[in-house]
Amino acid sequence: MRLETNIKCYYLIYMITTTNSEVRGSNLSKGRLYAGCIIFVVGFLSPLLVPLVTASPLAVGWKTAISGLLLVGVPELAMLVAAAVMGKEGFSYLKQLLFGFLKKHFTPPETVSAIRYRIGLVLFLIPMLLGWVEPYISGYFPFFEEHRLKFAIIGDLLLFSSLFVLGGEFWDKLRALFIHKAKVNIT
Repeated sequence: MRLETNIKCYYLIYMITTTNSEVRGSNLSKGRLYAGCIIFVVGFLSPLLVPLVTASPLAVGWKTAISGLLLVGVPELAMLVAAAVMGKEGFSYLKQLLFGFLKKHFTPPETVSAIRYRIGLVLFLIPMLLGWVEPYISGYFPFFEEHRLKFAIIGDLLLFSSLFVLGGEFWDKLRALFIHKAKVNIT
């Protein structure tokens, strides 16, 4: 798993450092692109500093203010500064690279096999059924009450992962639920 993550990181670094045919003819500076990328990454890693702030000997008010800024303000501000440093062309190049990478590696396939679809449906329905039944049976099974948060997190993870197991056609079916004029076409 770690090797796969390292390969993906190296691929992303390779894609950033090589020039794209669309960027090659422009006046995009590699130095500005690198600086903007560093600001972007450091800004989005800033919430990881919150445990250091909370463990520091600062007053509670200062800890709260600094932690809040690290969680909410600094990542957004870093994104704005990175966009300003890279310029419009650099930011659109970085956005194209990141979203292209995410789309290539993390989108569900359009069609899936019948077995995979059934497994996805089970993963999709279990959290819903347990969420519906849990208030009624928690009095009979005390471990539900004691571990409510764990069951909720596991259910959310199952529901989220089921959307990727079910594939792209299920996303279309789910989307059609919210479109008034959508029609069912069973073949």
